[in-house]
Formats: sequence, structure tokens, C-alpha cells
Amino acid sequence: MLIDADILYEDNHLIAVNKKVRQIVQGDKTGDLPLSALVKEYIKKKYHKPGEVYIGVPHRLDRPVSGVIIFAKTSKALIRLNELFKNKTVTKKYYAIVDKHPPKKEDKLEGYIYRDTKKNKSFVRQKNEPDTKFASLSYKLINSSEKFFLLEIDLHTGRHHQIRCQLADIGCPIRGDLKYGYQRANKNMGINLHAIELSFIHPVKKELITINAPLPEENIWKVF
Repeated sequence: MLIDADILYEDNHLIAVNKKVRQIVQGDKTGDLPLSALVKEYIKKKYHKPGEVYIGVPHRLDRPVSGVIIFAKTSKALIRLNELFKNKTVTKKYYAIVDKHPPKKEDKLEGYIYRDTKKNKSFVRQKNEPDTKFASLSYKLINSSEKFFLLEIDLHTGRHHQIRCQLADIGCPIRGDLKYGYQRANKNMGINLHAIELSFIHPVKKELITINAPLPEENIWKVF
């Protein structure tokens, strides 16, 4: 069930939600109730809508990741949002917690990502090999504690598990991410990767929209 506090932005065309760790965006083989269905239920109840509510999904976040996710409330908005994501005109910013100091305080990571569908895992390659896709992100170290480091990440491409595998490739797996080499799982079985901000030109209003997602209540985030 969604509550008003989960909603980060809403108008006649779009609705943005602060996704929690372990929520799935769309239905999958697990059969778990997806966030898209919760958004439909929220709209149906809030506006007393009869019949089926339309919700389009222009992008996704991995299940163990939290943060801002946007949905389209009309087919026209979905088509235009899909174009924005396809043309890489959506600015995506993330926070990640790692326990190793990165090789540089600030850097741009570029490479080619190979997705192993059987393992549901991605691997970084330095050369353009068959079945790889170019991947790019920038990171900078913005805070640290005695044990952990907070990275701000600007994602330039949206590849499968991109941030997770590129950070692991430089020796900085995200806290809680067993799949990519972190030693221990988090209690909530999520990882400390949070989609903190989405910025884009509104597909209908044609004005700049910036949506920020508050950090999770998990204690580790409060350290920073």
C-alpha cells in the first residue's frame, strides 16, 4: 500500500514514487506485488476512478535498490518519456555506500558491459566484444565515516546492474551487494544504492522537472 508520503511528484501526466528496498517495479516470475500495481491502486482510491487505471513504466530500478522511480499516467506521456530515456536526456543521480576508498576521489568510468542472463549478472570488459554494450558513469567521493565512503554517481548510460558492476570492478562493491563481491548482506536484504535524483524536461509541459527522493530510514544513511 502506498501513502501520500511515498509520492514525490504527481500531475495529470506523471507520478513519481520513492521506491523502497526489495520492491519490484514491474511484475516478474516471483509473483510478488509490483510497485506499478500499488501505484494503480493508489490512483484508483485517491481519485475514485472506476475501471482499470493506466500506468506506464518507462524505466526500472533493481529490486535491492531504493529511490525515485517515475511512472506515466497516460500513453502519450509514456511514449514521450521512453524517448527521453532512449535519447539519454534524463539526468540520473545516485548515492552509493562502499567500504573501500575509491582509487580516485573523482573519476569517470567507461567500459563495455556483458550481461550473463543465466546468472543475472553483468561483467565489465575493457574492449568492445560481442554481446557487450558501452557503459559510462562519473563518481565523486562526497563524504566518509570511520568505516564507509559515500559516493555520488551521475549515470550516463543505463545498462544492466551498471553501477553495481562498475564500482565492483574498481574494488568498491556497494555495501550489502553479495552478487558483486561485498562480504555481508544487509539486514533488509537490500543494497545501499539510492536513486537520489531524476531531472528531465517534462514530456507535456516542456519545463525542467527535478525530483529528489529522501534517503531511506536505515541507520547507515544517517551516518552521512
